Amino acid sequence: MKVAVTSAGPGLSSALDSRFGRAAYLLLVDLPERTVSAIENRAGLNAAQGAGIQAAQSVIDAGASKLITGHCGPKAYRVLQAAGIEVLLADGGSVDEVVDRFEAGSLAPALAADVDSHW
Repeated sequence: MKVAVTSAGPGLSSALDSRFGRAAYLLLVDLPERTVSAIENRAGLNAAQGAGIQAAQSVIDAGASKLITGHCGPKAYRVLQAAGIEVLLADGGSVDEVVDRFEAGSLAPALAADVDSHW
């Protein structure tokens, strides 16, 4: 199973980035092996608008079935839900720690977007 995690850096020891669309990286963690591939989110960092939708498309294109992030806006949430990708919320820690909590079943699923649209 591939899980996408928003991250401040390219590795498992990097901190969770709480911003979905403007996260520095989207890490794809293949479970249970925990192999990682990093997607630099340069487009999202520099986007005037639509960063969440662009990041959601990257998650979809990468084949992830789950997304772990701190916050997800309404447009990105709708795109992810339409693609069948479950959004789970985490409140900090390293990517490795967040994946541990995911595997333990202690992350709450997002039932809706938890931040307002910026536009």
